[in-house]
Amino acid sequence: MNKLLLYFLIGLFAPKLTAQSSSYWQQHVDYKMEVAVDVKNYQYLGKQELVYTNNSADTLRRVFYHLYNNAFQPGSEMDLRLQTIKDPDGRMITKTKVGDKEIKESRISKLQPNEIGYLHVSNFKQDGVTAVAKEVETILEVTLVKPILPGKSTTFTLDFTGQVPVQIRRSGRNNKEGIELSMAQWYPKMAEFDFEGWHADAYIAREFHGVWGNFDVKITIDKDYLLGGSGYLQNGNEIGFNYQDKDVVVKVPKKQKTLTWHFIAPNVHDFTWAADKNYIHDVVPTNFGTTLHFIYKNNPNIIENWKKAEPKTVQLMEYYNKIVGKYPYNQYSVIQGGDGGMEYAMCTLILGEGTFDGLVGVIAHEMGHSWFQHILASNESKHPWMDEGFTSFIEDLGLNELAATKSANPFEGAIKSYINLANSGKEQPLSTHGDRYDENRSYSIASYSKGEVFLTQLQYLIGKENLMKTLRKYFEDFKFKHPTPNDIKRTAERVSGANLDWYLTDWAETLNTIDYGIKNVEGITGTKITLERIGRTPMPIDVLVEYTDGSKESFYIPLRMMSFEKENQTPEISRTILKDWTWGNPNYSFEINKSKDKIKKITIDPSGLMADMKPENNSFEIK
Repeated sequence: MNKLLLYFLIGLFAPKLTAQSSSYWQQHVDYKMEVAVDVKNYQYLGKQELVYTNNSADTLRRVFYHLYNNAFQPGSEMDLRLQTIKDPDGRMITKTKVGDKEIKESRISKLQPNEIGYLHVSNFKQDGVTAVAKEVETILEVTLVKPILPGKSTTFTLDFTGQVPVQIRRSGRNNKEGIELSMAQWYPKMAEFDFEGWHADAYIAREFHGVWGNFDVKITIDKDYLLGGSGYLQNGNEIGFNYQDKDVVVKVPKKQKTLTWHFIAPNVHDFTWAADKNYIHDVVPTNFGTTLHFIYKNNPNIIENWKKAEPKTVQLMEYYNKIVGKYPYNQYSVIQGGDGGMEYAMCTLILGEGTFDGLVGVIAHEMGHSWFQHILASNESKHPWMDEGFTSFIEDLGLNELAATKSANPFEGAIKSYINLANSGKEQPLSTHGDRYDENRSYSIASYSKGEVFLTQLQYLIGKENLMKTLRKYFEDFKFKHPTPNDIKRTAERVSGANLDWYLTDWAETLNTIDYGIKNVEGITGTKITLERIGRTPMPIDVLVEYTDGSKESFYIPLRMMSFEKENQTPEISRTILKDWTWGNPNYSFEINKSKDKIKKITIDPSGLMADMKPENNSFEIK
């Protein structure tokens, strides 16, 4: 990419200062890094220049960097968390049987000096003057030589040395599928400073939050390695490996031992790469302007699945573009590497040896993160549900779109999963920091399932058309920013006209649950139906009445605190809008003009989009 085009793209992507507040601001970083990799020892040396722009109203006297690799050492906070949490991540432990007892041991605790990860910084300078930089495990605390005033920029330079750990979680070397280098969280990364202050969270294997910026990265590595990752490769005609222009033949002199890969990634908040000597690289153009790269092992057992997954990935990206908004970068890479799957800027690292359906499923999820984490960059450490849950929502929509047989409710699994957690007594509020959950299971179900149900129920509250308009407007208004829970709520309010503050509060900040029931059905010439609210969380109520003659009639009970009436979601069925229901009254009655013996069945929420804790009391059937 030439420089003029790069500057044009950066200008296009520059955040508009029009969030919920006209005083919205965010910090900015420009990275330049050069790194040399010793593939024999899994070590690397690097230099970093970072121009930091303080767009806040604060005068900054300290800054913080993340040194993620330092987590992969015996005795680290990540190691101790593994040893003390009730249900440690199975990928990060070993299990052995001692008699009848199963012993779980942290894999990190067993790492030898040549297997650990580390990232150390030296020669730290601010505008050429040495500054004091203190390493506190996975955080670097820097006392500035001079304060950074509001609206001013400063330049930090540093040297860093790193060792790639044996693959434990996400990043590392030689994972179980044989990927040699999965280089995630590998460099000194500036921590985020926003309206809440610094987000210098220790790394204990959860999520991330980063500063928007531009990356100019040069990686020098053994010439036999094929790389893929964030950004646009600038020198493909020197590198080859199917990155070169058509009809260009790349010949690297036999005496030359290394190649330097030059990537530029504009307006991202992270940079990740992977490398292996046995990668295949497929390039798939699309009709919507994004070139897809598929990088995977030359393993005969997986090649067919990966080839078949390529057109499915194109379909999924095109669908996400339609329902959320246009993916703004010109490339995206699906890379076999890491463990499970993890999203990064302009790429994902995933495992690649499972079934075809499993491969497409993990691509659907991790690529979906590009919209909700790497374009709509909410703080996934504090609000993981906004990222994982919303991604799971479009994943289920996308996979349902690809399916030969469509499901009427693709969110049913998420709803059941959430209800099981809520009934277990182990649920914690969605406002819990991602690192602070008592159990991994509670974190996962809350973030993925309950977060997904937030949008599912929003569809129930304001209707499908309004929900999809909300998603598109949310994306358009907050891309390349850092939206908060209030931003998705306010967007839905602006689109629909409904009042939704009660919903965000109940769903994200409390453990209140939804439980409605049909309390009584009585009458002779007409029928009086009495409903009851058993749970604390109020909802508007859809009621479907099916009659013995095969006809159907629906009734809609607005919720007073919403000040809103939803459009009829099933226009083929006649609907009556009833008087609104107040939260202060747990009971509600209405009458229909047909006798009880003419009724076959009465159902609360026939759509199944509401996460009612006891669905068994949501229907009344006359045998």
